[in-house]
Amino acid sequence: DVSLKERRPLIVVPRETPLHLIQLRNMATIAEAGATVLPAMPAFYQNPKSFDDLGDFLAGRICDLLGIDNALFPRWEGGRKGREG
Repeated sequence: DVSLKERRPLIVVPRETPLHLIQLRNMATIAEAGATVLPAMPAFYQNPKSFDDLGDFLAGRICDLLGIDNALFPRWEGGRKGREG
């Protein structure tokens, strides 16, 4: 409430699933009010080698949203070149 009132970043990271309708509506409401909803979802496209890699990705994304420089996960550098279809 105070973060939204003072226009400071508010990041909500839901981790429990399945989500029920009330949770989804509440997340929509806070997003409409200016919060960011960032589900704690594994980033398997990053090819994690450990559970720590999965946690680092999530922590890195949160840092990114807060404007905190970090090197917690490899950054996207564009598509694959010369990929055969």
